[in-house]
Amino acid sequence: MHFDALVYIGRFQPFHNSHLALLQQALAQAPKVVVVLGSAFSPRSTRNPFNVEERQQLIAASLGADVDRVYFVPMRDYYNGPRWSAAVLQAVTEALPKGVKVGLFGHYKDASSAYLDDFPTWPLVHTDNINGLNAADLRRQWFEDAGAISTFSSQLPPPVRDFLQTFAQTKAFTELLAEYNYLVDYRKAWSVAPYPPVFVTADAVVRCCEHVLLIQRGGLPGRGCWALPGGFLDQREQLAQASIRELMEETKLAVPDSTLHAALCDQALFDHPDRSTRGRTLTQAFYYQLPLSELPTIEAADDAQAARWVPISALKGMESQMFDDHFMILDRFIGLLAC
Repeated sequence: MHFDALVYIGRFQPFHNSHLALLQQALAQAPKVVVVLGSAFSPRSTRNPFNVEERQQLIAASLGADVDRVYFVPMRDYYNGPRWSAAVLQAVTEALPKGVKVGLFGHYKDASSAYLDDFPTWPLVHTDNINGLNAADLRRQWFEDAGAISTFSSQLPPPVRDFLQTFAQTKAFTELLAEYNYLVDYRKAWSVAPYPPVFVTADAVVRCCEHVLLIQRGGLPGRGCWALPGGFLDQREQLAQASIRELMEETKLAVPDSTLHAALCDQALFDHPDRSTRGRTLTQAFYYQLPLSELPTIEAADDAQAARWVPISALKGMESQMFDDHFMILDRFIGLLAC
């Protein structure tokens, strides 16, 4: 079957030789390829250490002249399958000329490849993995070797190899390595449990005078990221109680509990399996609209290194600084995105 363009979706964290070979295969089968770069606007994490600009530059440098036949489409994590696939479909349609014949290029690796079934209007051009390379394994080895790449450098295109060596000398890598080691110890502590743990947290979305209350995380994971006040559920409390307790502990919000209870206007569960680097974590978010004429005083406390009233108009520009899926939680209640 002839295609005018093929769509190749991935996070490419990092872009390795199998990715490059597959992309070259796609270019051999269609005059144009749309590379959809997933997790595009997330902050750096052990799962997504490289931002979308870095990944695009590395793919372009690895491809050479063939990059002129590639469209790059950044795509955020929506933590909602139907919404994500609709956004991919719309973005790809906008990137290509009207009336072109489009196919989806990829292979079924594991459960994370289920998205290949989400685009029935794009015939699947199935291909096999090459050399069995997996970016998650390369990332793990990179962190285990504290930034050294000697054990897997032959599996990387030269521009990626050079970039990883340089990046390993940066403050950003030092912070990622600390987070990686923290998460290794965290999972090890829970490894003795008789079953995989499922964590439960509660978060508070507090709106007042067209501002939202955020905290800056002082601890790992996500140190330095902006987040909603919140935390883990205690043994003898309900989720709404946990939301208010964590809110008060982290921000010392100068509002009586009774006012908060009266201001609660919505709540929602966020339970995507990949929403947290710590493991399977469910959070119930509570949305409070304070009917006040001025912003109450706040003070960062507990494990928050800062607390701030942020104008709603500024939130969209903070997406790449937001912890886990907290940007999408804000979008659920406030409507930050058009789609």
